[in-house]
Amino acid sequence: MTKNSTIGLNKKARFDYFLQERFEAGIVLEGWEVKSLRAGRLQLRDTYVLLKNGEAWLLGAIISPLESASSHVNPESQRTRKLLLHRSELNKLIGAVERKGQSLVPTAMYWKQGRAKLELAIAKGKKDYDKRDNEKDRDWQREKERLFKR
Repeated sequence: MTKNSTIGLNKKARFDYFLQERFEAGIVLEGWEVKSLRAGRLQLRDTYVLLKNGEAWLLGAIISPLESASSHVNPESQRTRKLLLHRSELNKLIGAVERKGQSLVPTAMYWKQGRAKLELAIAKGKKDYDKRDNEKDRDWQREKERLFKR
């Protein structure tokens, strides 16, 4: 994933979850959605992936329609979108979510060979004290860098 191919990031995912294994999924989009993504009109903040009937679905992603969308299309910015994964990947995700009690969190959306791809991760929720520990570690690393610079 290169910098210029990134459409959108879910920066809050790293803050709220311990991210473990990552997967790449295709996503079923309509024409107006592709145009909006090319314009960078995507919000992944409160999104999640739901596994239902052996399929993966993206919920909560907001793709804002362009003003120039054609008049015969009725754009729905927050619709449920199907994710395209191999059966073996789906089985692995189903096992992680159902047996281990973990979540599936979208972390990024990007272009790959002209197609929109979604990066999702198996995630375990962080508690408040985990977040405080991470903040302390980050502050200590920053302070250590300052000390070694001198």
